[in-house]
Amino acid sequence: MNNDLELHPVATHCANCSATVSGHFCHQCGQETVLHPPSAREFMHEFIGHYVALEGKLWKSLGLLLFRPGRLSLEYIKGKRVRYVQPLRMYLTFSLIFFAVLKFGGFDANTHVGKPAHPAAASTPAADQAPAKPAKAREKVEVVHEDKPGEFREGTQDVRDWVRGYSPHTADRMGELVEMDSARREQAVKAAFYAYAPYAIFFMMPVFAFYLKILYLGTGRRYGEHLLFALHTNAFAFLALTLITLVPAGFGLVAFALQVWLTFYLPVAMQKVYGGSRVLTAVRWIVLMLLHLLTMLVAIVAATGYGVLH
Repeated sequence: MNNDLELHPVATHCANCSATVSGHFCHQCGQETVLHPPSAREFMHEFIGHYVALEGKLWKSLGLLLFRPGRLSLEYIKGKRVRYVQPLRMYLTFSLIFFAVLKFGGFDANTHVGKPAHPAAASTPAADQAPAKPAKAREKVEVVHEDKPGEFREGTQDVRDWVRGYSPHTADRMGELVEMDSARREQAVKAAFYAYAPYAIFFMMPVFAFYLKILYLGTGRRYGEHLLFALHTNAFAFLALTLITLVPAGFGLVAFALQVWLTFYLPVAMQKVYGGSRVLTAVRWIVLMLLHLLTMLVAIVAATGYGVLH
């Protein structure tokens, strides 16, 4: 009768790199020495653990990331790394979740415009007396508004002619957008945003770290430490924004608390990791946010424009 020993004999050489092994893992490449066809449970655990970062050490990382700003970065700098989720994986995980919630969660910026900050503001005498507008009759914000038909086409003709001299394909694509109705044009912009904006924001992380390097010249911090801090703090930002997005309408106080924590998280983390006076930290924080928001806006607009035109 077959048993586990017969089904999975002890290997003497690694199936991956052919190194001589003794034990359950290869000392050369780290692969398991006793192999078997993975079960569905093992496959899902491997996928979740390696690609979505939902493993045991995530909870330790989350505790520090959410409630102790800057502590996770300090732990990593001190060499305590195995017990926590890797910074890049954490950033990619929470950014992926955030954009997935935005794209597939049915959230529309138009429906959140003018949303009351407090639940009590949603019910006032004036609001109760005013007749509710049907959903189809509600005013919708358009990506490009035309005061008269054909205005957009005429106004962009010179630009398209100039672009054609450098890139006929881009000019043709601009012409296609001009001929679209506002609904289709808005859909094209949204599709380009979700396709390219996450990459634009990701490539802003080295720029964010560069700003930190400039702001903290003379402190002896290496660029890699600034990049680590950028990944951790922006991972928190994605997580907080996801939670704010998912907060039900009746829990305005919870959303407000999350927004306050998101606002002051970065300066608290900067104070923890870099030290210095609170006044100087506040000045650096303001400069950092102005630079980062400006460059990120430019990057998102450029990436979305590239996606629309290609």
